[in-house]
Amino acid sequence: MRRIKDWPAKERPREKLLTRGAEMLSDAELLALILRTGDAASGTSAVDQARGLLKKAGGLSQLARSSVSELCQVKGVGPAKAAELLAVFELTHRVPQQALAIGDRFTCATEVFHHFRDRFRTLRKEIFLVLLLDAKNKLLREVQVSEGTLTASLVHPREVFGPVVRESAASILLVHNHPSGDPTPSPEDIALTRKLVEAGEMMGVRVLDHVIVGHQAFVSLAEEGAF
Repeated sequence: MRRIKDWPAKERPREKLLTRGAEMLSDAELLALILRTGDAASGTSAVDQARGLLKKAGGLSQLARSSVSELCQVKGVGPAKAAELLAVFELTHRVPQQALAIGDRFTCATEVFHHFRDRFRTLRKEIFLVLLLDAKNKLLREVQVSEGTLTASLVHPREVFGPVVRESAASILLVHNHPSGDPTPSPEDIALTRKLVEAGEMMGVRVLDHVIVGHQAFVSLAEEGAF
């Protein structure tokens, strides 16, 4: 197997990026630039190794959610390379995470999805957020009330409405992710939403929506008529 440096210059990932732009590289070629070297023992190049990682994980999105031990299962990938990959994935995860600014206003579930989609994309656990809003639906504060397991997130009304009382919020938006990527609400999601809506009605605080964020789509429980 030829080393990448023995390839024609126009075929090498680094030279291709510099002359034609990063968007012209495949996922494997971009990963190869991070890996830098392949596995000398097996004679595989960094591109071959990158292809092996993508194949084992099932794609780039799944690879970004891999653990160190999972990455190290690919021949030639040790803790150092795994750490470099995870560092890059974490940076790309942080780039779109613009902090919500006080006074920001959400007018529909689509805006909520676009804001949180990239933030949630690589998470392996469910995160349940409450957006506290004033009488004009402008943001007062974002509160994380739960970080669940891979399959479930436990939320209690007091954890939701305690911050509501302290901030004198007029209404709230509920947001959480499904790590599977499928935003289809579970019976537990619907039951929890109705429970929180009922609690809000007792306190005079309106639950505007509960938006479940997936990888490529979302579900608005308000639009679905779930409450």
